Amino acid sequence: MNRYFTFSLMACLGGFLWACQTSAPVTSPLDDAGFTSLFNGQDLDNWDLKIRSGDSAEAAKVFHVEDGMVHIFGQHPDSFMLNDGQNLTHGLMYTRESYSRYRFSFEYKWGTKIANNFDQFQYDAGMYYHVFDDKIWPFGLEYQVRYNHLTDQNHTGDYWASKARMQWTSADSGKTFMLPSEGGMPQTQRGGEHRAKADAPFHGLDGEWNRCEVIVMDSTYSIHILNGEIVNMATELSHGSGIIGLQSETAEIFYRNIKIQEYPEFIPAKAFLEALK
Repeated sequence: MNRYFTFSLMACLGGFLWACQTSAPVTSPLDDAGFTSLFNGQDLDNWDLKIRSGDSAEAAKVFHVEDGMVHIFGQHPDSFMLNDGQNLTHGLMYTRESYSRYRFSFEYKWGTKIANNFDQFQYDAGMYYHVFDDKIWPFGLEYQVRYNHLTDQNHTGDYWASKARMQWTSADSGKTFMLPSEGGMPQTQRGGEHRAKADAPFHGLDGEWNRCEVIVMDSTYSIHILNGEIVNMATELSHGSGIIGLQSETAEIFYRNIKIQEYPEFIPAKAFLEALK
């Protein structure tokens, strides 16, 4: 191991551990009493709806509210505009406020309808955060929501970093995430895909709900949680704030219990990691 590589590796580990250290005791960082609902179960008047075609009436049809849920593609036929290369209903429902330090929580389950470029990405949607350009598709970080029905493989909790960069740890040459405490080593800081841990608990097409949480502390770190387990984490994010969006992409999906807890002060990652053990 040469001197430059050793220095770079130690610098990366130092940055990750700095994000995890505790400078002061933190009490109940996961207290659900601090949540504020972002969805009233009746309408999306406090969200901005945006799809690739720019058609606002169609966007309101894509992001349809029924029975206290956001029902994506519920008003569309099955196999809607399937693999025609246009993908006009790709889009997001965006918050109108920008956020920096917070815990964002939502639940989702898959329907049965498929749309757009389904053959390429199967059951695909997601949550974008730290969005700094809200075009379709946006620039920022994504908590991927995806299920490959062909291999019964989960991708919910994966990162997709679009025009963004992050530091990440893995034990298998960058294929899947692993915490440093479990043997994960820093990989080259980059954008693009960063896979969640391979044994993450998930619900595919069984009609059950998945609970997703993203803990974000400005540009210092973010943590991806799926059904109560940490499935991914990154530090040294290239951006530290932005709006949040939930996707419409290639399949029917339901969202509910969309809420956020903001933190007025920085909380080290260690507080959350210990609370989630």
